[in-house]
Amino acid sequence: MIVLENLRKTYASPERVSHALAGVSLRIEQGEIFGIIGRSGAGKSTLIRMLNLLERPTEGKVFIDGQDITAFGEPELRRFRQSVGMVFQHFNLLRSRTVLQNVCFPLRLAGMSRREQQERAHEVLALVGLSDHADKYPRQLSGGQQQRVGIARALASKPRLLLCDEATSALDPETTQSILRLLIDINRRLGLTIVLITHGMDVIRSVCDRVAVIEAGRIVESGDVLDVFLHPQHAVTQALLSESGIDAEGWRDMAQGLEGKLLRLSFRGSETLQPLLSRVSRDLNVDLSILQGSVGRIKDTPYGQLVVAVQGEPDTCSRLPGVLRAAGVQCEELHQ
Repeated sequence: MIVLENLRKTYASPERVSHALAGVSLRIEQGEIFGIIGRSGAGKSTLIRMLNLLERPTEGKVFIDGQDITAFGEPELRRFRQSVGMVFQHFNLLRSRTVLQNVCFPLRLAGMSRREQQERAHEVLALVGLSDHADKYPRQLSGGQQQRVGIARALASKPRLLLCDEATSALDPETTQSILRLLIDINRRLGLTIVLITHGMDVIRSVCDRVAVIEAGRIVESGDVLDVFLHPQHAVTQALLSESGIDAEGWRDMAQGLEGKLLRLSFRGSETLQPLLSRVSRDLNVDLSILQGSVGRIKDTPYGQLVVAVQGEPDTCSRLPGVLRAAGVQCEELHQ
């Protein structure tokens, strides 16, 4: 478990003082995939580097499994960092070393014997699907394969925490999805806690259990990914969703001139796949016009969100929200 308490990071120069982090507090549970999203300069890279003290906070504490790592001396910190793997945006592979040698490198620094290094390296290369590429050099690999080497290297020392610093930003969309599927598989097989930063909501939607949105060094919104996607509260979150193709307010233009009640319906899990609206429309004798909608998956969970205009007898229309809520649908009345 990771607990961040009131983290602040200040950089001072003769011209000005800048605040990279301005009082961040977070709790990350053991075994989850936790996403931190924000635009460039929001503070997300500084924040993730606090988790292995590559950046030290100006103020605040970082607790990992109940230990305040900000109080560690250098020997303790070196031992601790061996339990944290890190995956970088641009792979950071040693170009003159083979794939196997790259994965062995941190194990050699940790003092492991040559035989043990190679046994462990072959294990993690098999885990990331690169057993046949052990003797190749990075220049002979695709970008996705190079990132898999980076992930194997990060896993070599059997870490309890994996940090991913924009790990898919340099990859094309198809390769990105293959790396994200690999991270989910690693998380499930090893029970490994993964913290990743990104500027893309699609990455968060594909792999994360929970998310924190950071802006100007502050956490402006956090929670389960489903809740944040379906009911974004902060303007920054809404803007990030809109940029990824999910515009929570797009229904307003469609609703101009329409009469009747406007409802936002949020489905999750098995309810998403049921013909509920057609059944309710028929049973209550109401007309439903869909003004906006999206259906998909957030990690493994089906979800849907629709904005509908409801027309019919007033008494019947007033009953509709209660009927939908009883069926497990979150129902919110909207006003133009």
